[in-house]
Amino acid sequence: MPDMSASASMAMTHLVTLAKEIDEDKVTPGVLGFIVFAVMAVAVWGLMKSMSRHMGRVDFKEAPDPAGTSGRDTAETGTPGRTSQA
Repeated sequence: MPDMSASASMAMTHLVTLAKEIDEDKVTPGVLGFIVFAVMAVAVWGLMKSMSRHMGRVDFKEAPDPAGTSGRDTAETGTPGRTSQA
């Protein structure tokens, strides 16, 4: 059986020379980075479309205020609500 350490060290020397040939100023994410980004973009698009469809089905009717106020903050009652700025 041949010595595996010799072939492993030979493979490492080839990998090291390949690593030295890469220009450190021009490193890019490559094809894998593009694929991951594209999958994430399609997933976000699908989620937004689904959310839009679900929000369109919501039938929200606000119940009338039992106190009869219009929702503005009045000094007499002290109820929280919208404040008008003069």
